[in-house]
Amino acid sequence: MRKLTIGEIKKYCIDLLKQNSIEDYSLKTKILISNELKESKEYLITHEDEIIEENAVLNIRQNIEKIISGIPIQYIINNQEFMGLDFYVDENVLIPQPDTENLVEEVIFSVSKDKKDSKILDLCTGSGAIAIALKKHIPNSNITATDISHQALEVAKKNAKNNNVDICFLESDMFNKINTKFDIIVSNPPYIKTNIIKTLAKEVQNEPHIALDGGEDGLLFYRIIVENAYKYLEDQGYLCLEIGYDQKDEVIDIINKSKNYEGVYFKKDLSGNDRVVICKKRS
Repeated sequence: MRKLTIGEIKKYCIDLLKQNSIEDYSLKTKILISNELKESKEYLITHEDEIIEENAVLNIRQNIEKIISGIPIQYIINNQEFMGLDFYVDENVLIPQPDTENLVEEVIFSVSKDKKDSKILDLCTGSGAIAIALKKHIPNSNITATDISHQALEVAKKNAKNNNVDICFLESDMFNKINTKFDIIVSNPPYIKTNIIKTLAKEVQNEPHIALDGGEDGLLFYRIIVENAYKYLEDQGYLCLEIGYDQKDEVIDIINKSKNYEGVYFKKDLSGNDRVVICKKRS
């Protein structure tokens, strides 16, 4: 088999992804090749005539086929950037998304501004992205992160070690194993309606359904969290949640009906959607 250059394999990948209507085909090609060769994207441009080893070509071709089949590129390269940090991700965890940075930033800059040694609980931690980013930016905080999935917690522990932070990880179905109080409870829970999941992009459907499925109306976990969180919050403690782009009114209704919270406010994402809800435990 004739040896291929970087330029040739790049063209092969781009053409194949375009033929299969894959979005961001050029960027995904560059990411896959640079990841395989352990070189920068800029290197690919300046070394197009460089010959690639046959095993590298084989790996790149196999990974392109994975993308076409719907496997997220983050699972293929086992990496996703979040809040300026690198996270290991695989099929056991949701891929951290930029929208969730709004939640983390609000906790960092508004909620914790008066108390930098806050005790924080991160429910449904998944990859650990929220907990780890908070610990990086509020180093004196004491953070507990929980998940029902043992496999997800193993990923989160790996990410905590890779990012040099100390977090207490706990395998727990929501509040089942929680026996202390916190200044802040934060969560990005599953909030997709069950029957909507099968209509989502193939890449999203290949993420763990347990971390996507919010029940019939997408609000199952908001009810559980709002119903229980105040019991585990210190006086004037904060509850901070990511919500779906169209869930503001329903989540407000759940919070107001509980009568255990006050000072409710929302923060919008870059698309102008209400993405984060914050409230305080009622005095």
